[in-house]
Amino acid sequence: METVRKTRVAILISGRGSNMVSLIEAAEAPDFPAEIVLVLANRPEAAGLARASAAGIPARAIDHRAYPDRASFDAALQAELAAENIELVCLAGFMRIFTPGFVEAWSGRMLNIHPSLLPLFRGTHTHEQALAAGVRLHGCTVHYVVPELDAGPIVAQAAVPVHPGDDADSLAARVIVEEHRLYPAALALVAGGRARLDEGRVAFDEAVPRAQGALLSLAV
Repeated sequence: METVRKTRVAILISGRGSNMVSLIEAAEAPDFPAEIVLVLANRPEAAGLARASAAGIPARAIDHRAYPDRASFDAALQAELAAENIELVCLAGFMRIFTPGFVEAWSGRMLNIHPSLLPLFRGTHTHEQALAAGVRLHGCTVHYVVPELDAGPIVAQAAVPVHPGDDADSLAARVIVEEHRLYPAALALVAGGRARLDEGRVAFDEAVPRAQGALLSLAV
């Protein structure tokens, strides 16, 4: 049987790495089109580093506090990614803003998951924003990273209902379940060549359905 070549992926984290774990677990499947070969954190105390190491994946910290500016930190990050021949980067709770040059260097090759239905509720405290706005649907979005924060072309979204009596914690708990399902599915689309960035929009292979059930809705 011919071995399918897998896209080499690095995951960047800042904390516990729950989305990182969902990606690692999905990538263990023989037919998954990506392999997680590196996990990097900008904080040495990030709990996700131990979780990645326990899964047998090289995990290292590049402490952003050790660098005088964003450009020098991004250069150190780039050196690590280049050394491992990384082809695709997944941000999973990575709480750093990149320099435009770094983002441009990874244009079409860097994904992020954001806990809202973009373009609604960019930035932080998205669940509080959703409750304050009174929306009936909330959710999460996987998108390509561009220099403007949370503004990149959308690969996939998953929606959850907002229930009467919800607070930020209960809503977040409902959304994180969908994040853990959505991110691996979106990564599989991109790593497998079924979704790609094309002139600022996401283009899908004709074989990709417009919606794959209630849990995964593809932006088309």
